[in-house]
Amino acid sequence: MEQDWIAEARDIMEIEASAVMTAAGRLDASFLCALDLLDKCAGKVITTGVGKSGIAARKLAATLTSTGCASVFLHPSEAMHGDLGIVETDDVVVALSNSGESEEVLAILPAILARDVPVIAIVGNADSTLSRKSNVTLDGSIVREACPLNLAPTTSVVVQMAIGDALAMTLEKKRGFRAEDYALNHPGGRLGRRLTLRVRDVMPTGSESLPLVSLDAPLLTVLKEISTKHMGAACVVDAAQSLLGFIAESDVRRVLQEYQAEAFALTAAQMMNPNPALVLAPETLAYEALVEMENRPRALSVAPVVEASGRCIGLVRVHDFVKAGL
Repeated sequence: MEQDWIAEARDIMEIEASAVMTAAGRLDASFLCALDLLDKCAGKVITTGVGKSGIAARKLAATLTSTGCASVFLHPSEAMHGDLGIVETDDVVVALSNSGESEEVLAILPAILARDVPVIAIVGNADSTLSRKSNVTLDGSIVREACPLNLAPTTSVVVQMAIGDALAMTLEKKRGFRAEDYALNHPGGRLGRRLTLRVRDVMPTGSESLPLVSLDAPLLTVLKEISTKHMGAACVVDAAQSLLGFIAESDVRRVLQEYQAEAFALTAAQMMNPNPALVLAPETLAYEALVEMENRPRALSVAPVVEASGRCIGLVRVHDFVKAGL
């Protein structure tokens, strides 16, 4: 009978999940001390480790940096050949090692301690050399690795990363780090764009993309503006370009159906909607504007953009938001 590999995989994940929960239950005053060291760090946080612990250390540095705490990973072997110069007296070092006896990490400790730089150790052995020489020790011990041979670093690395995430995320909350701050560090991602792009950033600009008509403009003029500017609507404005009304393609179809040939005698004032369903400010977050346009009984495809003074400066379409990657 074929072995149940799904059950095997579940067992592995349960071993790791249980180890993380056990580690969470061990959090005590040492965690608060480590958190305080990070919060008061006037320089940068330097993470270090070798092997799989080194990978967990790199991940911690990346997480800290992306959430407002400048951090770099220092490879202990490279540190012994000049990279220790990156360590400054205002820094804090977080060293990861399951055994707490990693030779490469222990080799750089004297140089770090000589600079009076505090060291936070995330180790699986509280009696290890690294633990004894560190200012604060966070217990990352496990019962066994998820590896069937109990050899490959698996559970131990998951616990290290979980403790690192707990530090980083608690620090983020303690410092009042906001979604807007996060977005500034992630301008290329969708989240960053949703939290930083404004309507003015995504709307087409220039007179060639802004269909404007006066109150007395006839239907043919309105049609020309809508068709040549390719915005799906026209804004009715006065001499100061203040918005007086809005004519969407649907409004043109309505008057043509209702008035037929007589529609060509109508003016923009007779066709327009003097109270557009939605008028957007240029400083409105683009994503919020998109949601507002879509979350209606009848979704809007285009909306006018108007400054606080009342001056109409553009039109923005759902297409523009999609094009911006929102």
